[in-house]
Amino acid sequence: MRVTTKGQVTIPLEIRKKLNIQPSTEVEFIEDEDGRIYLVKKSDQSANKRFSKLRGIATVQMTTEEIMALTRSDE
Repeated sequence: MRVTTKGQVTIPLEIRKKLNIQPSTEVEFIEDEDGRIYLVKKSDQSANKRFSKLRGIATVQMTTEEIMALTRSDE
């Protein structure tokens, strides 16, 4: 593997698949007591990640305007 002038390397596809690393996935490098360095996928508990698998599966047949009208007060 070659390191670019920006310090970047390409993670091999088989490793990305194994760790389920997608674009914008955060990873970190961990050093153990023997000096070995490990690439670890960060666990992300943000709301975006927790609900991302639900995105696009809603079955509501309302327009955005109809939904917004339900949330607005009549005042």
